[in-house]
Amino acid sequence: MPQTVKLTEFTTTRTDAPWMTLPATQQPHWHHHPDFDLIEAELSGALPLVAHSEIREAKRALGLAALGEARVLQLGDCAESFSDADPLTTSRKVRNVQRVAARMAERTGQQVARFGRMAGQYAKPRSSNFETVDGIELPSFRGELINSFENSVSARRHDPERMLRAYDASAAVIREVRAHWSGIVEELSGGPWVAHEALVLDYENALIRTDERTGEQFLTSTHFPWIGERTRQLDHAHVSMFAAIANPIGVKVGPTADPETVVRLCQVLDPHHTPGRLTLIVRMGREDVHVALPPIVRAVQRAGHPVVWVSDPMHGNTVKAKCGRKTRLVSHIIEEATAFRHILETEGAHAAGLHLEVAATDVTECVGGPVPDESALSERYETLCDPRLNPDQALGVIDSVF
Repeated sequence: MPQTVKLTEFTTTRTDAPWMTLPATQQPHWHHHPDFDLIEAELSGALPLVAHSEIREAKRALGLAALGEARVLQLGDCAESFSDADPLTTSRKVRNVQRVAARMAERTGQQVARFGRMAGQYAKPRSSNFETVDGIELPSFRGELINSFENSVSARRHDPERMLRAYDASAAVIREVRAHWSGIVEELSGGPWVAHEALVLDYENALIRTDERTGEQFLTSTHFPWIGERTRQLDHAHVSMFAAIANPIGVKVGPTADPETVVRLCQVLDPHHTPGRLTLIVRMGREDVHVALPPIVRAVQRAGHPVVWVSDPMHGNTVKAKCGRKTRLVSHIIEEATAFRHILETEGAHAAGLHLEVAATDVTECVGGPVPDESALSERYETLCDPRLNPDQALGVIDSVF
């Protein structure tokens, strides 16, 4: 493993943490692997990927957004590839985050806290354990942290050694992200920090470290982890782990969420009502958001939790094109994000920002703008999982929503 941030103030957290005994969905099947214990031990002894000072700075920036004084942009790939963990590709991704954030700052007149979906977005929840590829049923691709995108049974086998590759790739990406921090202009102060869905508990738990000075536990795999819609059960491991760490954290909130559950999540994850601690990432779909979101906003407001409200208008608006590929319509993305903003402002809350899946290149995975119709999807359909906006489409979303 490469050397990362040298942080003598951190100590290793035991791998037998209490949340590891709780139920958890969407986890890989690899505990039978003969080297699993050795791999876990190596990760548990590895240097942290991010510094606690960086995590606290990201939390401070999110705190401004919670108070209505800033905006938030989360942007990047649906699923990262280990092969992209090189300086040129990472630099291109960082510049894309900066470009879209600059447009958001220009449109809103506020500084933007920027987070890249990078340096850890290597695992994906899936709705089915199997998928059919070229007429052959295979175990679902769950991100390169777990298995391979290649279409064979052996490649799709869950392999814990991939956790070490994910660590090394993340370290390489973070080094390049840090190289861009010194060039940040003042009006865009605030990142970019790295963020990913903290899905695989074996990997994330092994990278929790304790600050010897304060006793706080930090998830050092990323600055800003989030829990997905499929893993936010109150009595499961992901919520328990997130309640214990001091990072700023996010939770995806879908159309099946009810106000009581969301308030309970706030109580568990933000017990001290701290601005910047908790971000609710709303992903309901353009139709359901009108009915499902208003009562949730009102309930959270009444409970007094200063959450950061962010719209993910991507995941609730995925459709299947006639060619069989998944796609998203830019018009649908804009419709949900605009409705989100209107609902938040009607309820007297701050619509802080957007969580978008965006490529740093001119892919043709979503329909709209420079991708005129479904027939153009095949030109550059390159995603490992879900369809992403290209940079011009992302700028169009910003212009339409703000």
